[in-house]
This record gives sequence, structure tokens and C-alpha cells, in this order.
Amino acid sequence: MPDIHVSAAVITDDADRVLVVRKQGTTAFMQPGGKPEPAESPAQTLARELDEELGLLVDVEDLTPLGRFESAAANEPGHRVIADAFALRIDADAVTVQAELAELRWITPKEIGALELAPLSLEHLLPIAWPGLVRPSAPA
Repeated sequence: MPDIHVSAAVITDDADRVLVVRKQGTTAFMQPGGKPEPAESPAQTLARELDEELGLLVDVEDLTPLGRFESAAANEPGHRVIADAFALRIDADAVTVQAELAELRWITPKEIGALELAPLSLEHLLPIAWPGLVRPSAPA
């Protein structure tokens, strides 16, 4: 299975909501972030992507590393996404939809069943944001 390397942000606000985004031409919501450019570190990739996609300027020192996670890619069938994830807390009004994004939403655990969410978000990143969240079972 081909790998897609990305950096992803688990962004929360003061109400403990988590920011998810949907790219144009797709249906699944996911954490903001994207693919690296040559010679970028994972944190540099994420800082650049947050600026491009959300107009959010952050220093790499403001990003808290969460680890590396693997899941099926949401928008590229037959691929696996390998994500370096980082946490960040911001004011909900600090972001706007830009670049290739179609939509952003601030969600709570109650909204998980109502949205199509990327496997990486469901399996790894949202459970980090909300530690009491039960991770979905693996398919049989």
C-alpha cells in the first residue's frame, strides 16, 4: 500500500471543540495539515499549511508533538497516510477557509456520528483531543 506522508494538527479551542476541515471536491472532514515540501520538517510543514489553508500564523515552537500515526487515506483509495501530529489551542475566530479548503467546522464528541470523518481522525487524533472518546472497533 503506497504511503502518503503528512503533518496534521489537533486544534482545540477554549470550549474543547476540535477543528476539522474538508477540502474542495471531497466529502470527509479531517484535521488541517498537508504534505511536506522538500527539506521541511514535519512542524515546518504544518506551520506552512496552517497559514495557507486557514490564515493561521504559528511558530513551530507553539506546536506540541503528539507522535506519528498511520491509517487508511480518506481521499486516496489504496493508500496509507502516515501523519506527524501536533496539538495547538487557538481562539475559534482566528481561522478562515482559504486555499483548497471548502469548509471548516468546530466539533464536539456528540457530532462525530453526524459527519464523515477521515480514518486518521477517528482512529487516532480525535481520541487524543478527547481522552474519554471510545475508539472505533476495527472491522472484522
